[in-house]
Amino acid sequence: MTQHAQARPAGPRATRVWVLILVALVGAIAAPGSGAGVFEPETFTLDNGMDVVVVTNRRVPVVTHMVWYRVGSADEPYGRSGIAHFLEHLMFKGTDQVPAGQFSRIVARNGGRDNAFTSWDFTAYYQTVARDRLDMVMAMEADRMVNLRLTDQVVGTERDVVLAERRDRVDLSPGAQLDEEMTAALFVRHPYGTPIIGWEAEISGLERADAEAFYRTWYAPNNAILVVSGDIDAAELRPLAERHYGVLAPRPLPERVRPSEPPLKTARRVVLRDPEVRQPSWVRKVTAPSYRVGERRHVYPLQVLADLLGVGDTSLLYRRLGVEQRLATNIWVDYRAGQRDLGVFAIGASPVTGVSLEQLEAAIDAELAALLEEGVSADDVETAKRRMLAEADYARDSLFGPAFALGSALVTGRTVDEVEAWPDRIAAVTVDQVTAAARAVLGVPGRVTGLLLPATTES
Repeated sequence: MTQHAQARPAGPRATRVWVLILVALVGAIAAPGSGAGVFEPETFTLDNGMDVVVVTNRRVPVVTHMVWYRVGSADEPYGRSGIAHFLEHLMFKGTDQVPAGQFSRIVARNGGRDNAFTSWDFTAYYQTVARDRLDMVMAMEADRMVNLRLTDQVVGTERDVVLAERRDRVDLSPGAQLDEEMTAALFVRHPYGTPIIGWEAEISGLERADAEAFYRTWYAPNNAILVVSGDIDAAELRPLAERHYGVLAPRPLPERVRPSEPPLKTARRVVLRDPEVRQPSWVRKVTAPSYRVGERRHVYPLQVLADLLGVGDTSLLYRRLGVEQRLATNIWVDYRAGQRDLGVFAIGASPVTGVSLEQLEAAIDAELAALLEEGVSADDVETAKRRMLAEADYARDSLFGPAFALGSALVTGRTVDEVEAWPDRIAAVTVDQVTAAARAVLGVPGRVTGLLLPATTES
């Protein structure tokens, strides 16, 4: 479960370079051990290979409609970083049926809202509308899946928009710069080390031909998952899906080949000093297993560990460093298990006034060393598990939550059964498993530590 997200929501076509919460919404609805599912979705597959998932929620006559593509920035051609996110922008530039700029206006005029986001592993588009407007948005989304029309002028103008976004969200944000440099140091070989928005020099070189080639390669019904959550069931959705998406021809798809990341055997440090920094901060990142890659037996225990360490005022690091020692504030822990390849486990904190980052780092290292030596406590594990299950109870009440949770899981290679089994798997995690996972991930020398400091700080 993700414990910390650098989420920066934006309007339609604005960059979504924030860390997506891939697991937090996949929580327990039923009591642990009950064997009941989480969202109890219905599924079917169209003749052209497009997968469809439906989560029925009759509370209001509204639906969230999402189309997920199995392609993200980690699938970009070498030297063309940012093309996945750039194409996300360009998908709003129109077809013969829906002229440029009209997609979001039409949705808004019909009382809905829409958006899109790109990650390393996927690209997704969604609309939340009244049930009787579902047919309309399905028609428009299916249209732009195969009929996007671009011009050199449109591409050039939107490229400038993306460059401006990068300057605003990364170049003018010391925290984002540090995160970008740390990620590049953590993933040297794997494309996760390349920012989703792309490197500035490579964005500047993106052309219409790059966007069209990426679009023709990856945007196809047999590379997409349709997820609809809300006032509809599979029997009602199937004829709509067949009419709008089922008539689209599938395409041959390339294999998603990615290089593996060699184990990091040394400790690396990234130090960023900037005059805009008002609050110093300390961050540490290590690679970790995901649901698909690495020692997967550690995934659920690591979710519990992340919650145990850094969620809420009763978490271990906050109790020790924030309350007892009064050294730190804004302590957080983030574990990304939902990536298609390796995951990331991160810890961050800011010192209270008068405490140096060196003092803070030494205190965190001491707490982690004690945890690895002595193991976690049974009380902390049970408290974390109860909190995780309780906080997730609300996921099913929303429309976006189930659609996001199922879509992000399925598009990265998990199954509906795995999502539905999450409560029981978290409930079954033991103290020994959490300790073993902590030692396997936090007890290795390979790590990247980042320091964010004011420009005037000496060290």
